[in-house]
Amino acid sequence: MEDPKQLILADQNLKDIAPVMDAGIDIAIGEENDYEIKIPRDEWWLEYTFGNVFYIKDTEYGGIIGEMDTSTAEDTISLLGRTWRGMLDKKIICPPHGQDYKKVSGELNSVLNSLITEQFDDYFVVSQDDTGVSLTNYQFDRYCTLLAGITKMLQSVGYRLRIRYVQQERGQPGYVELSSVPIIDYSEQIELSQDSQLNFTFKNCRNGVNHLICLGKGELQDRQVIDLYVQEDGSIGTEPYYTGIEEIAATYEDTSSETDELEEKGREKLLELMNSTSFSMDVESLNMDVEIGDIIGGRDYLTGLYAKKPIVKKIYRVEDGKTSLEYGIKGDD
Repeated sequence: MEDPKQLILADQNLKDIAPVMDAGIDIAIGEENDYEIKIPRDEWWLEYTFGNVFYIKDTEYGGIIGEMDTSTAEDTISLLGRTWRGMLDKKIICPPHGQDYKKVSGELNSVLNSLITEQFDDYFVVSQDDTGVSLTNYQFDRYCTLLAGITKMLQSVGYRLRIRYVQQERGQPGYVELSSVPIIDYSEQIELSQDSQLNFTFKNCRNGVNHLICLGKGELQDRQVIDLYVQEDGSIGTEPYYTGIEEIAATYEDTSSETDELEEKGREKLLELMNSTSFSMDVESLNMDVEIGDIIGGRDYLTGLYAKKPIVKKIYRVEDGKTSLEYGIKGDD
């Protein structure tokens, strides 16, 4: 029986060459979006060449070979590259000529298809399934990456980006499929806690910034200034809630943005700096198919700490024949 997590080498046209045996594997998606495959020197093939690809079928673990590093001390050759998601992170959504912002309307997968083909022609295949969800004049941030733009666009309607490599019948080229799928909130189904017999860590930060002074265009007294304040419920407003000893202030500078964009970026920055709760855990032992963008929840009964966060990264590793899968959530260090 074929190993469902078998790493496979394919050529530039995505036709299979052979399964990869005895390799060290480190594939990170969601944040780093890159990979390293370590090949023992006595297992080296000429087909391990630039432009060919690695993949694990029905997952988004894979990408194009873009770098080779050799180590005579370790007696290995490392093949490195960007994952499929990482390729999206190296494209930019630019405003159309004569317009301030790129705007899109239409059904989610249809919009996704236009964004992808505009940048990659027909390299990726976008699902033609009708999600039943449409956008009207959705506005992208100026000069954001294609990955960031798509992620934020889909999150605005409760969806996420799914990427998977589809292996076809022997002799036929595979393809990388992109699609818009609903975000799944696993915290409503399973609470990760001591009851789950998992090892996990919690971090609860209560001394984060709660007053951000956003500095924009202009000089001295004419400089644009926007004050943003964290409220008691964790939302962000324009009136102070925490004062005196409880106020923790910081500045954010952006001299290139207009007022509305300065405030939007300031809010995003304050979300990074304010109080936060984060946790990390081993979800693989629960056999949960959790993907980037899905939401999980965890609780420590002793301290009472609770967090409900989206998955932002997954790292798949194979070392000395042992596999591991690490998850990271929003707010992790």
